[in-house]
Amino acid sequence: MMDEGRALFVQIAEQIEASVLDGTLAEGERAPSTNELSAFHRINPATAAKGINLLVDRGILVKRRGLGMFVAEGAREVLRQDRRREFADRYLTPLLTEARAVGLTTEAVVEMIRTQPDP
Repeated sequence: MMDEGRALFVQIAEQIEASVLDGTLAEGERAPSTNELSAFHRINPATAAKGINLLVDRGILVKRRGLGMFVAEGAREVLRQDRRREFADRYLTPLLTEARAVGLTTEAVVEMIRTQPDP
């Protein structure tokens, strides 16, 4: 299902990324083609191609002439590292900034996290 708030080509790229991260698309496996994506999502093939090209530019997908797009070796780890950086930027930096503002040390925050029950 597409999200109205973000560009379609970005959503296409994110869906493929999610498939690589969860193992649905394994490294070395053929990725959906532009035509398959455009038919499935009922979007313009150029939009699907733009999403795929984002992943090619990042080294997540590789083109094999005459065969299509394939998940690059090491793509899963690249995506995990990217997500870890995004996680730190989005959650940890603001958390630690707020903690310092209220007088908590990093160690105190870590201890608070350790004592929280798992969700």
